[in-house]
Amino acid sequence: MNPRKLEFFKGILLEKMNLLLDTAGKTMSEMSHDDDSFPDPVDRAMSESSRTIELRKRDRERKLLQKIQKAIQKMEDGSYGICEECGDEISEERLKVRPEASLCIKCKEEQEKIEKQLGL
Repeated sequence: MNPRKLEFFKGILLEKMNLLLDTAGKTMSEMSHDDDSFPDPVDRAMSESSRTIELRKRDRERKLLQKIQKAIQKMEDGSYGICEECGDEISEERLKVRPEASLCIKCKEEQEKIEKQLGL
């Protein structure tokens, strides 16, 4: 991949990373200031449910952040845009949609097919 395209994808990755970090910071700030004194058990249950959902979202975002950091590292070592499974190039169309992708579309579809069969 040429340097200009690498810079394009790096910009997208850095923007996504900054957005995720900003969102995580806001969530932690809001959660630390929440008032947990609910006299009504239903209100307490709703609050705890909302908190659980928010924490799950943050965990997914944490995993995405790790993938973004890995993609940036691959840019630095020259392996960005190469499928980790088959070694073929990942299409630019796929990278535009998922710049942190580590598998080409063929290998990703195969992985999803296996996961579906195993019930993962």
